[in-house]
Amino acid sequence: MHVSVDPDHLRRTFARFAEDAVFAESRRAVEAGRLPVEMFQALSLQPGLLDAFTAISRGVYPGGLVEREVKEIIILEASTRNRCQFCTASHVAMCRALGMADEPLNLLSGEDRLSRRQQHALALTRAVMTDSNAVPPSVFDALRTVFTEPEIVELVFMIGFINCLNLFNNTLGIRYHGEYPDPA
Repeated sequence: MHVSVDPDHLRRTFARFAEDAVFAESRRAVEAGRLPVEMFQALSLQPGLLDAFTAISRGVYPGGLVEREVKEIIILEASTRNRCQFCTASHVAMCRALGMADEPLNLLSGEDRLSRRQQHALALTRAVMTDSNAVPPSVFDALRTVFTEPEIVELVFMIGFINCLNLFNNTLGIRYHGEYPDPA
């Protein structure tokens, strides 16, 4: 990682979030003398970003209207396209923990194993990442067969948000080192 964080700073920062479920895993890691995942270490250097991340987490991921399994497909597609090691590897682990697949990345090429909602979210992600100024109306027509208008807004925000995190992680050299438990 291209930035460094003092362990005392981490303890003080995550103590601020003592009651916040979003950072429960990170807080437990710090209390046990371990480091949280590198993305949260970096974000801790600017506590306002952690506050914003908390609000977004409640409203979009893992919170929000759309089920998490749909959002995981968006995250895997965007993160593999952007070559974000942190998001790809950590969300592969999360998909396994959710019981989505033993090899979650294979879901991106095996659309027959996805729900209709996941298929349409994947198509939207691909269209947005190809050219966000030219998403075909047919993509939105298809989305409306399985999503409400507020859910479509959430999907589009999720695509933008994960791309932002991918660029943040890639630029800072943030890596995933298997910190989330493997359910196997």
